[in-house]
Amino acid sequence: MKKIEAIIKPFKLDDLKEALGDLHITGMTVSEVKGFGRQKGHTEIYRGAEYVVDFIPKIKVEIVVSEDLCDRVIKAIISSVKTGKIGDGKIFVMPIESVCRIRTGERDRDAI
Repeated sequence: MKKIEAIIKPFKLDDLKEALGDLHITGMTVSEVKGFGRQKGHTEIYRGAEYVVDFIPKIKVEIVVSEDLCDRVIKAIISSVKTGKIGDGKIFVMPIESVCRIRTGERDRDAI
């Protein structure tokens, strides 16, 4: 099993949800996060004063899938959220040792 974390632009979340639905992905965790990479933030003007916004609002999506689905999920993420502009985000893939559904006690693949 693999855990896929994708950091994406907030307005692309619905597109990603639809693409994952096409792969029959039935669950995900979504968090509002802030951060920066090469994008470095930007300046804004408020009431005539200029200030720097260091952290850009992003969405973090976490998905746990079986290993055989991992590459298809990554391709679906890229195709659904890519704009070709700086700040499109990142995808991280990590191994998962075990999963347990609390309600039923199901383990691993049955618990996803």
